[in-house]
Amino acid sequence: MEKKWWHSAVIYQIYPRSFMDADNDGIGDLAGVIGKLDYLATLGIDVIWLSPVFRSPMDDNGYDISDYHDIAPEFGTLAEMDRLIAEAARRGIRIVMDLVVNHTSDEHPWFVEARKSKDNLYRDYYIWRAPRADGSPPDRQRASFGGSAWEFDPATGEYYYHLFSKRQPDLNWENPQVQEEVHRMMNWWLDRGIGGFRMDVIDLIGKEVDRGITTEGPRLHPLLQQMHAATFGHRDVLTVGETWSATPETAKLYSDPARKELSMVFQFEHVTLGHHPEHGKWQQRAFDLLELKRVITKWQTALADTGWNALFWNNHDLPRAVSKYGDPGRYRVESAKMLATALHCLKGTPYIYQGEEIGMTNVRFDAIEEYRDIETLNLYRERTAAGVPHESMMEGIFANGRDNARTPMQWHAGENAGFSTGTPWIQVNPNHREINVAAALDDPNSILHHYRALIRLRKERPVVVYGRYLPHLEDHPQVFAYERRLGEERIVVINNFSGQTVELELPAELRHRAGECLVSNYAPVRRLGERLSLHPFESFALALAA
Repeated sequence: MEKKWWHSAVIYQIYPRSFMDADNDGIGDLAGVIGKLDYLATLGIDVIWLSPVFRSPMDDNGYDISDYHDIAPEFGTLAEMDRLIAEAARRGIRIVMDLVVNHTSDEHPWFVEARKSKDNLYRDYYIWRAPRADGSPPDRQRASFGGSAWEFDPATGEYYYHLFSKRQPDLNWENPQVQEEVHRMMNWWLDRGIGGFRMDVIDLIGKEVDRGITTEGPRLHPLLQQMHAATFGHRDVLTVGETWSATPETAKLYSDPARKELSMVFQFEHVTLGHHPEHGKWQQRAFDLLELKRVITKWQTALADTGWNALFWNNHDLPRAVSKYGDPGRYRVESAKMLATALHCLKGTPYIYQGEEIGMTNVRFDAIEEYRDIETLNLYRERTAAGVPHESMMEGIFANGRDNARTPMQWHAGENAGFSTGTPWIQVNPNHREINVAAALDDPNSILHHYRALIRLRKERPVVVYGRYLPHLEDHPQVFAYERRLGEERIVVINNFSGQTVELELPAELRHRAGECLVSNYAPVRRLGERLSLHPFESFALALAA
């Protein structure tokens, strides 16, 4: 495997609206990010993935772009974006931008033109169909944010297609002009010095609408190969695709270097394990560690020699990791450290979502009116109107709503957690008085310092980056254990995913082994016997002596 800089990198995702507000208007901004670069450099990260900061009416918090070549005024200016790129580079940090090209905003000039007439030059930039004889939509396809995937446009008497909000019309990637426009825009940003792209729902651009194929359509991989050749292929940058539909087999298509597509993809099989087969994420299934281990091992094994894994527990669309997989109460610190160790010692590139490094938790707002996310609000209205009880829907929102990840970053215990002196666009989690960066920096045993140790470990130990993955105790319902091997070097990682003390009988190949404890969340473990007693959520990585 050819070594790449991003193999050993650690990436930190910033949701700019909620990270740091420098002008105190209640909305985070680029100046706020610049002001926190020293903090991120101290954490040790190599890359910032910046959620969209492009000009946008903010129907979906910036994932509805009206101008790819400008910055939303609430976030700052193009000059500030250039300054962020330069200041981050001065600290050895690259900026990866969010590429949202499955769709645009309905306020994008292309769409404004496209809806003027059926013969407009930009009409074919989007997907239009005539109504059925009775005036209804062309088919019954549904949008992810609720309702039909078709929106009627009275001016021209046709429907346009949108897989998300009706204010996010899908681009027609069958049109070569769309491809060229997107490639030109990508090169414009790459020439400004960014370190690559995170590609929003990129598995949708090869869709065949009339056949009902939305994900991983037959044109997807040729389109990505064209993009690679026209833009980033000759540059030393990182590209990661958001691919909810990916399997280990298709992930190899995206990320095998020989195919010249992407560096890696985000897959979500471990995320959807907890979703109800009928009600999706709005009704939780009980957490099953055996299922989670099987999925992780499947992906670690499948991409061992071909392709590359993106490692993550949470992001701007997902609940907080410690609330989903750990214990946000009594064992918040221990379980957050355990989750960090379990993830960062795997093979792949780890992603940290803002606040994860201090163990931020889900939030429970009292009323639906306090939520801001378009998906949450739309689905609440749709599902309660269909008879789902309010209480049931709220429990789903508490568990999996996207606003769990979007409450302001908790910098200190004071007003608005130090995020802003204005009124934040969404409420701050009340637990910021106990959970905040200032307190974590002052505590040598904090979750934050545990993350710093794991990031250093990845830089110092090639076995963590390139070592082979071998699972242990695969049938144990409470413990996730695995080994990494590179040449003669061996690291054993043992993680108790439960809030109980676990008495563990070790496999023969690990018994009576000693070594250096690289990281732990209780007292360091330096020697293994035949049995091991694990505290609640105990976790450690042990480099075995030869």
